[in-house]
Amino acid sequence: MRRPAPLAGISRPLTRPPSGLSFRRAVSAKRDYYEVLEVSREANAPEIKKAYRKMAMRYHPDRNPDDPDAEEHFKECAEAFEVLSDDQKRQLYNQYGHDGPRAAGFQGFEGTDEIFSHFGDLFGDLFGNLGFSGGGGGGRRGGPQRGADLKMVVDIPFMEAVEGSEREITVPKRVSCEPCEGSGAQPGTSPSTCPDCKGRGQVVHVQGFFRVQTTCPRCRGRGQIIEDPCTTCSGSGSVQKETTLTVRIPAGIDHGQTLRVPGGGQAGAGGGPPGNLYVVIRVEADERFEREEYDVFSEVEISMFQAALGTTVTIDTLSGEVELDIAAGTQPEKVITRRNEGITALSGRGKGDHHVRVRVVVPRKLSGDQQDQLRRLAEELGDEVYAKKKGLLGSLFGS
Repeated sequence: MRRPAPLAGISRPLTRPPSGLSFRRAVSAKRDYYEVLEVSREANAPEIKKAYRKMAMRYHPDRNPDDPDAEEHFKECAEAFEVLSDDQKRQLYNQYGHDGPRAAGFQGFEGTDEIFSHFGDLFGDLFGNLGFSGGGGGGRRGGPQRGADLKMVVDIPFMEAVEGSEREITVPKRVSCEPCEGSGAQPGTSPSTCPDCKGRGQVVHVQGFFRVQTTCPRCRGRGQIIEDPCTTCSGSGSVQKETTLTVRIPAGIDHGQTLRVPGGGQAGAGGGPPGNLYVVIRVEADERFEREEYDVFSEVEISMFQAALGTTVTIDTLSGEVELDIAAGTQPEKVITRRNEGITALSGRGKGDHHVRVRVVVPRKLSGDQQDQLRRLAEELGDEVYAKKKGLLGSLFGS
């Protein structure tokens, strides 16, 4: 087996544990790092990170207040991740066991505060939603906040989706209070910085090794105190109102597609920007046309005589009625395609096609003379048809 090349910073390969440390202790003091994270030795970096996040959530001491061993498991998982997520440390560990990373200067973690400080944003991402600050940040901050998004459904006729339009819609939502301009403070006054959280919207409580971050109870996360609330909005900075917006519906929009109206959502808190409005388009069916992307389909009925001899018929199109030529000998279910007569693409570049399916209608009732004429034609064409039915007297006298 070929020996791995030495890594930078390692003067010589380690062939035995450092002096002063017995071999038995070196191999038995710690559990295998792969075993700790419950991953295989071939696990890639994303798999190792995913396993560590799972273990860290499982063993975090604040989630296991009745388990005295949780903190040790937590530190064990952090140490395993620190080694296996670093390519150099992992190679040393795979080659020499726990003593390999030690030779490169890694000594493990003494306490949980050190773990949070070392991993920074990773722990802020892991525990921010749970309220743990852990030295890694995370959690909501005070100040202006963007408003919530809204969604509504608008029904439009088929041809409006084809041609596009502008329509006014009424949206019940919270809008910024005009008298206080969204600040929540009585006009002529201003909010003051919360003295408890210093404007951050969060306060930190120290519990042993951990710093637990929670929403400031005094300002409720806003970071500001309103001493003299606005009488119009009662200090909220927004009021409920039905707002009329003009929405441009582009030509070619299809059923189920969504339009985004920037700033059409709920008003933001603390003077923050409003959210967006998302308009879901629902296109009503049209008895004349069916649609598939930018192509449209319709039908036209003709008689078997028109199909055989040819004719010109009037059909409905997206741009009105037009004359359509039917060639002699047209067969039932034939599709005549009118190129570039479909729906305009949303991009404005090009159009789909209009496909007209020809349905040949066979007459259900014919007079005696009409049947005789058709029967003679059938005989000339060599087609076998039913013989002419005899009347009652013909049946009696054989005529």
